[in-house]
Amino acid sequence: MEKNKITEIDGKQLYQSFLSGAHSIFENQKLINKINVFPVADADTGTNLASTMRSIIDISVPDENLKLSAVSIADAALTGARGNSGIIFAQFLYGFSNELRASATIDVKDFAESMRNAVKYAYEAIANPVEGTIISVIKDWADHLYHLKDNIDDFIRILIDAFIIASKALAKTADQMEALTKKRVVDAGAKGFVVFLEGMLEFFKTGKTIDAETLEHDEVIEEEIITHDNITFRFCTEALITGKKLDKQKIRDTIKDYGDSLVIAGSERKMRIHIHTDTPWSLFVDVGKLGTIAAQKVDDMIMQNEIATNAKHKTAIVTDSTCDLPQELIEKHQIQMIPLNIHFGESFYLDRVTMQPEQFYKMLVAAKDYPSTSQPSNKDFVNRYNYLSTHYDSIIGIHISNKLSGTWQNSLKAAGQIAEQNGKKIDVLNSNKISNALGLTVLRAARALEEGMSHDDIVARIPKWSDNTRILVSASTLKYMIRSGRVSPTKGFIGKLMNVKPVITVNNEGRTESFGKPMTMKQSKKIIIKDFEQFVDGKKIWGYAISHADNQDAADFYAEEIERLTGMKPEFIQDAAPVLVTHVGIGVAAISVMLE
Repeated sequence: MEKNKITEIDGKQLYQSFLSGAHSIFENQKLINKINVFPVADADTGTNLASTMRSIIDISVPDENLKLSAVSIADAALTGARGNSGIIFAQFLYGFSNELRASATIDVKDFAESMRNAVKYAYEAIANPVEGTIISVIKDWADHLYHLKDNIDDFIRILIDAFIIASKALAKTADQMEALTKKRVVDAGAKGFVVFLEGMLEFFKTGKTIDAETLEHDEVIEEEIITHDNITFRFCTEALITGKKLDKQKIRDTIKDYGDSLVIAGSERKMRIHIHTDTPWSLFVDVGKLGTIAAQKVDDMIMQNEIATNAKHKTAIVTDSTCDLPQELIEKHQIQMIPLNIHFGESFYLDRVTMQPEQFYKMLVAAKDYPSTSQPSNKDFVNRYNYLSTHYDSIIGIHISNKLSGTWQNSLKAAGQIAEQNGKKIDVLNSNKISNALGLTVLRAARALEEGMSHDDIVARIPKWSDNTRILVSASTLKYMIRSGRVSPTKGFIGKLMNVKPVITVNNEGRTESFGKPMTMKQSKKIIIKDFEQFVDGKKIWGYAISHADNQDAADFYAEEIERLTGMKPEFIQDAAPVLVTHVGIGVAAISVMLE
């Protein structure tokens, strides 16, 4: 055997070559983000590929057996794949692992054959393959491996030759698409693949291994967003679907008309989808019928574009989906809303993003198992604060009461991490409120920014604004509170016998309290209006808001009565967040008034 010649590799060597490739991606993700132009200039291809690599590092389990290692790597890549390029790459790896024979090692010939066969898997993942992108470079690289397999039996030599071909194919992408030619850049996804190959080749040339633990310091960078030149559909939408016999063609047929940039990758038990759409909530209703929604991500590309090119202030306002603010106010004030999660069985949805009130009501009535809710993860907040810190000098987070959710705690922890990393000022406040009471506080903070109030002054005043806000919630039945666990079955049984229509408030410590136990909705309304009469008597009102769950009549009644008391129109009337309706039920109405 020649010196340094490698004629066969095992599972551990394959794994180490992927770690080396991943490290190369991490080192170059900023460059890859910078040249990202196609399909939209959202400067996230490097981030998406890094996220895919992070999943391989964190999840895959190396094995001496090459087939087992390849399957584990492919499965991990699919689980964490993000963006067009990340999902296409994951599908390519799945094809490679699927084409491999059950063998402990592999020689050059079998490696080349498996890689070329994997190309068709990558093409099948894309609804409308475009040459001059990552898929073209993968194809040229794999074809060259196959062309050389009968003449070269050394992994180092064949990978060097194929890398040269991949580099040439990458250079050609600058002339294959008008968008790339105009910007004088190569395709970002293709660049990422070549960067990965470079790292992979480095391992085989040097034999230098990388400990997976050392790669924990390599960060996935949420890069600054470049202007989206052509946004055909608003939301960049991704999901991980699991099941026993998933039908890729059926999934494709179900969602293909929802938008463009469609990519579907994976196997019969796990599939990753990517699509740009205007209605992710409708899409997920249909997708949820075909399998279990295990993970999902939705980015508002129009909001990203507005922040990148036309940020109205130097301070960003962040809140969560329990605030009940209408979309038009969120857009007008560029408020950043982090969704809570709603779980129907094993599938989960993003509150107000992939789950809208109307669809939630239908699913709630039809559900065999009552849904549950959970707060956004620490990672959700880290990603958002990291992104916002590239566009703003400071950030103010205002969240649902920490007595009712762990949202504030996760936000606070993430803010501390990002503030320590980049030195930006980030304050996260517990509003001690919920629903439109939180919404009024957030709205007042946003308007204070517009009036020129400083970050510190707003932070100092938020506790007083919150304390000066009164919220009362009326429910038509105890049924949903019992099913959600907010009321014990024993108390619920007594309540049902008494036909109680509970009225609830959230005190200034952030805890819910029973405010009244009327026997009819008419009595409930009378209690609420009487309390507000006393609350606003002789005081100056800043504003009020109303939320409801499929109870427009009650919302109109309260709006008319409070306008009579205050002489003011409501700041907003809005459907209550599905995550809140889970706990209090359809028919609920929430009314909040804020004093000056």
